[in-house]
Amino acid sequence: MPKITVDVEKCTGCETCASVCPVGVFEIQELAEYGGQKKAVVVNPDACILCRACESQCPEQCITVEE
Repeated sequence: MPKITVDVEKCTGCETCASVCPVGVFEIQELAEYGGQKKAVVVNPDACILCRACESQCPEQCITVEE
């Protein structure tokens, strides 16, 4: 199973990862620990097909996918 990491400090909640992921690995959620700011959250890592679309399309380069 791949390890998907989101650097929430860099994440702006732009929703690009959720939009480009073909299998629904990400959700954009309001995180209380960041003052209710929207951030990408990995909710379905088992579905990842290692296409790396999230990693390559993220404008903030805050997503890492490791095999």
